[in-house]
Amino acid sequence: MGLVASTFYQLISLSDLEVDHLNPFEASSQINWAVLPEFLLQGFLCALFLLTGHWLMFLMAAPLTAYHVMLYLKRKHLIDVTEIFRDINFEKKYRFVKLGIYLLFFTICLVRLVISTFSAFLDDDIVHAFG
Repeated sequence: MGLVASTFYQLISLSDLEVDHLNPFEASSQINWAVLPEFLLQGFLCALFLLTGHWLMFLMAAPLTAYHVMLYLKRKHLIDVTEIFRDINFEKKYRFVKLGIYLLFFTICLVRLVISTFSAFLDDDIVHAFG
C-alpha cells in the first residue's frame, strides 16, 4: 500500500506542476524526496517475495526492481529541476505504469489473503466438526 501511495503522491505532484499549482523546484523536491524510500521498499518487497518462496510474485517484481537499480546506478533516479518540463509526459507515463504494477501486486496479495483466510476458517470448521 505504501508503494501505491508514494507513486500516487508523485503523480499528484506532477499534475500540480502541469497546471501551475507548484513551481518546478517544489515539485522536483517533493518527488525526489519520495523516490529513494520507494526504491528501497520495492527492493525489500522483491527480496521478501524471493525469501518466502513466492516465485511468481518475485518474477513479476524483479523487472521493476532491476529498472530501479539501473536508474539508481546511472544517477537518473531523481528529477532535475531544469529538465522537469521537458520530461513531464514521460515521467507521468512512467509513474502510471508503476501505479498499475503496484495495484496489480496489491490486488493479488489481497486476493491471496482472502483465499487463505477462508481456507483457514473452512479447515478449522472441518476439524471441529469431525474432531
